[in-house]
Amino acid sequence: MPYVITLSGSPADRSRSTHMLNTAEALLGERGIAVRRIDIRKLPAAALMVADTSNVQLREALEVVEHAQAVIIATPLYKSAYSGLLKIFLDALPQAALAQKPVLPLATGGSLAHLLALDYALKPVLASLGAQHVLSNVFATEQDVVWRDDRYVLAEPIAARLAEAIDAFVQVLEDAAELRRFRSNALVGPRPFRRTHARQSEQLVGQGSVGVFIQPETTY
Repeated sequence: MPYVITLSGSPADRSRSTHMLNTAEALLGERGIAVRRIDIRKLPAAALMVADTSNVQLREALEVVEHAQAVIIATPLYKSAYSGLLKIFLDALPQAALAQKPVLPLATGGSLAHLLALDYALKPVLASLGAQHVLSNVFATEQDVVWRDDRYVLAEPIAARLAEAIDAFVQVLEDAAELRRFRSNALVGPRPFRRTHARQSEQLVGQGSVGVFIQPETTY
């Protein structure tokens, strides 16, 4: 079954970027899209540090990304760089792991000054992994994701921006699925004409009927 993989690069269980990812997953679920989550911090640290693919847990995580239909990445930004956890995991992926997969980056940072890290640090790495369709990122500052009543809450503008980004993401998935169906039908080719009507028409012609238009039956 096709699925979207979500990657959390946050070192903390509760964080702004994780909350944004949770919200994105909920929006995808409302649209009936299957989601699988990888919390990179939960992978074996020793295997992750040296990209030891003999480790079953790490190898399975990498394979899940390779076989996904699309990817959403969430990371905090520190000092104009995305998280070290995310970097180590991306470095462990095969070179073309993101080929033909739409990718949506989500990020949080202390201020808009961190935003450039997505364009100058993260996106080149995604491109090196084969990602050709990286959607416009969703970036939130500390003021956009606030702690309230023992949980994080998205400010209305960033919640709306995230919803728009998920709508665009889903549209890309639907367009890709439609293209696959079109190509599949094109490979099958037209069905053979049925001969029943042609034989009947030939019999009528043989009996002296005139003005008969012989048209093979097309089935759909």
